[in-house]
Formats: sequence, structure tokens, C-alpha cells
Amino acid sequence: MPIYSSDSDEQPESPIRLFDRQKSLHTLLGGGKVADILLWRNRNTSAAILIGFTIIWFLFEVLEYHFVTLLCYSMMFLMLAIFIWSNGAGFINWSPPDVDNLTLSEHTVQSFHSKINTVLSTFYRVSRGEDLALLGVAVAILWILSVIGDYFSSLNVLYIVFLCMEILPALYERYEEEVDEIADKGNRNVKKWFRKFDTKVLNKIPRGPVKEKKFR
Repeated sequence: MPIYSSDSDEQPESPIRLFDRQKSLHTLLGGGKVADILLWRNRNTSAAILIGFTIIWFLFEVLEYHFVTLLCYSMMFLMLAIFIWSNGAGFINWSPPDVDNLTLSEHTVQSFHSKINTVLSTFYRVSRGEDLALLGVAVAILWILSVIGDYFSSLNVLYIVFLCMEILPALYERYEEEVDEIADKGNRNVKKWFRKFDTKVLNKIPRGPVKEKKFR
């Protein structure tokens, strides 16, 4: 049975750094326009997106618009705006809309594909239990979200997640040292609890003799 030293005898561990502080948070979020939006580097764009999503949430949740109805109204309004813009551009000295502005570039698609693969890879590594503290936090967050889903509609949950994505990264970047200190203490406490649980419970479970496999 392994013997663990008391908490006071443990050697100090290197402090945990959320999001790997060896790199900047902007770099870890992709370093592109998405990172600029999440960290409010361009406040006008970030505010416009936040207001846009808030309007969508208000239309669906408060005014109770149906998705198909709102989508049709939006497409009709967009088509009418493009028609007026294209045919009236010559009268008011405006340049007509460029179709390239309405299409996604190949680089954007590849970047989105790369981010999805990164998320899936991170999900796999966390699920394997390479970091038990992180696995415990992930399971706890998913359980909390499942409980929230019982009391809120899916749209409300998505809107709450969007607000967290818009607000939490910027707040973390501003109060990075304080958050890392709290996370470091929490990580150490979880590891201490797991070591005690391993010593007092898991190691006391009787195990049968291991049979040697015969190879022909």
C-alpha cells in the first residue's frame, strides 16, 4: 500500500495556469478575428455581435417568433436591400455590392475545420483522464448545464453560453493572476482529496490473484 506524506510535507507544485499561460490567451483562441471579438479588441464589432444575438434571442424568446417565419422575413428584407442597393447605386454614387463579400474564403473554412479538430482532440484527451482535476471540472460543468437545461429552453441555454463566450475570456484576460491563483488552490485541493480517497478506499478493495496468461 503506498504511503503518502501529509499536506505539510508535500513539495510545492508549480502553479497551474489556465489556458496554458506560456502562450497568450489571444494566441490560444486562434489569434484571428474570432479572438479579437471574444477579447473585445475591436469593441464596435464585439458590441454589434452581442446586440445582434440579443435581438435574435428577444425575437424568439420574448416575442415568440417561429424560426421559419423569422428566417423568411429576414431573407425577404435582405433580398430587397440588395435589390435596392444594386439598382440604386448609380443614382447615389455608391458602389454596388460585391459577391465576394457574401462568400466564405478557403482560409476561413480551413481555419474552422482546424478549430473543430482541436476541440475534438481536447475532448478526447480530457476524457482519457490525463488530468483528473480537469476531467472532474468538465463533468461538473456538463452536469450543471444538464440541470439548467431542465428549467430553461434550448435557446436560453445557447444564449447563456454565448454570453459566457463573449464575457468570460475578456474578464479572465483582465484578472488573469487572480483567477490562476484560485484555480491553483482548487487543483491542489482536488489532488489531495483524490490521494486520500485512493489511500483510504481504493487501495483497501480486495483484489484476487492475477493469473498468468499462457502463450502457446
